[in-house]
Amino acid sequence: MRATWLLLVLVPLACWGQDSIQIGSKRFTESYILGEIAAQTVTATGVATAVHQRGLGNTGILFAALESGAIDVYPDYTGTIAFELLGLTRPHSIDELNRRLYARGLEVGVPLGFSNSYALAMTERRAADLGIQRVSDLARLPQLRFGLSQEFFNRRDGWQALKKAYGLPNENVRGLDHGLAYEAIAAGQVDVVDVYATDAKIVRYQLRVLTDDRRFFSAYDAVLLYRRDLPQRFPGAWPALQALEGRISAARMTAMNAAAELSGQPFGRIASDFLAAAPARDGIERRRNFLDSLFGDDFWRLTGQHCVLVFASLALSAAVGIPLGIGAQRASRWRHLILGGVGILQTVPALALLAFLIAALERIGTLPAIVALFLYALLPIVRNTYTGLVEVRPSLRESAVALGLPRNTQLLLIELPLAARSILAGIKTSAVINVGTATIAAFIGAGGYGERIVAGLAVNDSAMLLAGAIPAAAMALIVQGGFDALDRVVVPRGLRAQAEGRRR
Repeated sequence: MRATWLLLVLVPLACWGQDSIQIGSKRFTESYILGEIAAQTVTATGVATAVHQRGLGNTGILFAALESGAIDVYPDYTGTIAFELLGLTRPHSIDELNRRLYARGLEVGVPLGFSNSYALAMTERRAADLGIQRVSDLARLPQLRFGLSQEFFNRRDGWQALKKAYGLPNENVRGLDHGLAYEAIAAGQVDVVDVYATDAKIVRYQLRVLTDDRRFFSAYDAVLLYRRDLPQRFPGAWPALQALEGRISAARMTAMNAAAELSGQPFGRIASDFLAAAPARDGIERRRNFLDSLFGDDFWRLTGQHCVLVFASLALSAAVGIPLGIGAQRASRWRHLILGGVGILQTVPALALLAFLIAALERIGTLPAIVALFLYALLPIVRNTYTGLVEVRPSLRESAVALGLPRNTQLLLIELPLAARSILAGIKTSAVINVGTATIAAFIGAGGYGERIVAGLAVNDSAMLLAGAIPAAAMALIVQGGFDALDRVVVPRGLRAQAEGRRR
């Protein structure tokens, strides 16, 4: 009953803010900045509010969220829309893209003023040693090691298409997070990486951008991709977003990326400087140290969000998992189905499950994250409940039958109390696992400490990464200590002594 009440409270919370303009962004620096510019532009109108759902993941997740109505708008690129989302084989104008998007209820507009095409790059030293200037030069060096972003590695206009167009024989290719690829090439772990034309780190790491001599890469003009009804739903805010058209040059976008990646400036400040027509403050600030990142203004907000994710999903898992464990022990014909089913759930990749839940629930944020964590937390609870009940001595059950106790009364008064320690251990295990797993919720805009981890990956900021990872680890230790204390309170001393005696 308590778990049901909690879910009824959380569902409205998950839907809270749906009257605001929901703005998404992908998991890389430039998208964060553009999403923040759009959000602050809307808020500045005073007639509407905006919620920036940061770093929701790759193109597929953002597009699914947009189609479902979970978000209203996000920044993207014409080449990505044409090749990756619509499966086209050649560039198309914005008008042509809109004709193909019409049936989906979507539209492209507000060209922001710059293009950010893909390119391949090597360090100047390595390229000079090997005499490489053009992409076609790579074909004569099959031993080169490639480190490509996961999205470029898998997209239709990415690695496989490029490899075919240039006849590249290279097979030593690995997928890397875009923010980490620069560190890998600087350390000599890979020879070639994919870059964006406006990446600030191209100059910092002294990379040579290889000439696309066969003109494989098309124009990737930055635009807003939005739901077609957005201008009608927010007529006061839409003209402000339209006013962004043509305002961002490639040089300015590169400077803003540098301010985030090289100077460690917050995305919100970079966006506010741009909207105030202030120059990008590249190099003025030093990166924030670890303590500043750890106890930043968002600490308590992220802590609260992480607690909601962990404990709401845990309550639901206990409410469902304990009855399932009882059913597995009592109904032998359902045992393998129940235990096997919760075991299979653990093998589903987290991001794949989140993508499925976004489509199924037609929303992003707290609700799909709680459902995913609920499913992942079932296995320890179900299995420990089943094990605890199986280990109850048959003589005790026989005594209960001799006393004439009904079966349900036996369960409540004898079997469950005797299995309490095992059940509590399963709940504790699920809780500790959930604390770590909840960091993935940031990929779909549910917040929590994972928000810092995702942002740290985007700009390769180790202090930001640790500021998200260490509080999560500390929470896991606190949760484990709390359940150990609860074990001493809830489980009778005799049962604890009996269990300790068996271990000896």
